[in-house]
Amino acid sequence: MSKRTNMKKVGITCCTMPPDQKRSTFSQKSLFYIESDMANFFSSNNIMPILIPDFSDETILQSFVLELDAVIFHGGDDLCPESYNAPYLNKAKWPGNRARDIYELKVMDIAFQHKIPILGICRGQQLINTYFGGTLYQDIQSEVKNALEHRNANDYDKIHHSITFTDDSLLGTTIYPDEQKPVVNSVHHQAIKSLGEKLICEAYSPQDQVIEAIRYDDEKHFIYAVQWHPEFSHTLGKCVLDPQPLLDYFIQQISKER
Repeated sequence: MSKRTNMKKVGITCCTMPPDQKRSTFSQKSLFYIESDMANFFSSNNIMPILIPDFSDETILQSFVLELDAVIFHGGDDLCPESYNAPYLNKAKWPGNRARDIYELKVMDIAFQHKIPILGICRGQQLINTYFGGTLYQDIQSEVKNALEHRNANDYDKIHHSITFTDDSLLGTTIYPDEQKPVVNSVHHQAIKSLGEKLICEAYSPQDQVIEAIRYDDEKHFIYAVQWHPEFSHTLGKCVLDPQPLLDYFIQQISKER
């Protein structure tokens, strides 16, 4: 019999799927789920990934989150422009998921108020930025000058491009100090437009200046986010940044006494 270990409980916010009569199972039910690569990526180094349900009772949600050692906000649907007080660019095409925004902003507030370490991935970076009062480009291709192709539905996690670390960034000085030409995958068509309060840009795409990583500028909190998907890196292998140093740094932060 294996010995029990003191695993860190890392909560991952769920993707949501409303009732759909076209589904053959659970057609009349709402579904909560996480993508398999995400679960596998964070199920190493004595980490126990746990899905955070969208509880209807907010007191239960708070009690659940307070039991966690860290919270991860990951990819999925677009954020709704209503969540950052912006008019729709194209409501029919990019309505966003307002219900998920509301749920994740609640989780974000609980984690922030109680100084629980936070990591955002892709949509997660945009959600964190929204929480702190920032805004988003609703579609990079139509709103950003000299825009790269940041998302392709057919190539999906095979799309990649170079990024530049900002001066004094944790990415450049601590996480990837020897990396001269960082390259990341890209699976998003929305991005940060204006940074939220006390958020600092850690990396950007040099061709179109799209923000690729951020951190919260307050030593009392660990809040970090990247626009790329480290959990998808295995698709491209050595072509993109090794995700392990980023994961190791995150683990170091959640291992510190709160």
